[in-house]
Amino acid sequence: MNNRQALLGRLQKRKVVVKTRKRGIHSGSRQSNKFGSSMEFSDFRAYQPGDDIRQIDWNVYGRTQKHYIKRFLDEQELSIAVYLDATSSMTKITSKWEYAKGLAAALSFMILSGEDRLLFSAAASSGTQLVKRKGSVYSRRTFLEIQNLEAGGLSQNFLGCLKDNLSKQQQLAILVADGFEPINEWESLFRKLKGLKQEFWLFQVQSNEELAPSYSGDLKLIDSETGTAVNVSMNTSILANYKNRLEQHNKQLEDLCKRFGGQYIFAPESRGLQTVLFRDLYVKGLVR
Repeated sequence: MNNRQALLGRLQKRKVVVKTRKRGIHSGSRQSNKFGSSMEFSDFRAYQPGDDIRQIDWNVYGRTQKHYIKRFLDEQELSIAVYLDATSSMTKITSKWEYAKGLAAALSFMILSGEDRLLFSAAASSGTQLVKRKGSVYSRRTFLEIQNLEAGGLSQNFLGCLKDNLSKQQQLAILVADGFEPINEWESLFRKLKGLKQEFWLFQVQSNEELAPSYSGDLKLIDSETGTAVNVSMNTSILANYKNRLEQHNKQLEDLCKRFGGQYIFAPESRGLQTVLFRDLYVKGLVR
């Protein structure tokens, strides 16, 4: 409990950085480059017909005999989506699933603590769980709900689940997934996000078992998403080939993400959550 309290205390002090100028229409806690009705004063301008007379500064009128109104910086919220891979390939390895949930929960807490608007989606074939909330009043509750998500049954790949549930209203899409889908499917998603003018971050979560398997001998390997099985005689050569192909796939995914203007964050299970949240994101300029 103390560790959780310490984590949430640190997360409350961080804010997500989004570079796009596309903003929400509701009041929030961030300054935009527009002028509106927040309480932070900017400057004065001459009164024009149609302006709200309540914004006339009568002290300035007393000195100048001219009508001026106050201008304020408009504080508007961001709208951010967090998409968590809840398919079988993520949930079958318990430690990997707990790590991915912890990452998604922490990011969601940070977003809500900044008084921004969150859309959270745990994508799986059994049904996409959507949560739409705004503001710090929901931050702790949402954190706990995501942490307590249970794994579903057999399900198809993450991108297949996500394609029909991608929101079009966000400034930022955060993806927490293992990234095992074919590269051409990832390219299709990134292209769609770019077309929607959404920034996106990809957190690629992989387990120690996936990165450095220690299997040997005759095995039956079962695809966690399709249930199909294949018999394999595991040896040093096959393991080396597997590791090489995985490294190539991950590098291709990273390069593709960057080509479409996204942020790629490699987050293996072996890398502590706090290192990813408070070091890696800060170094990349994604939080402040």
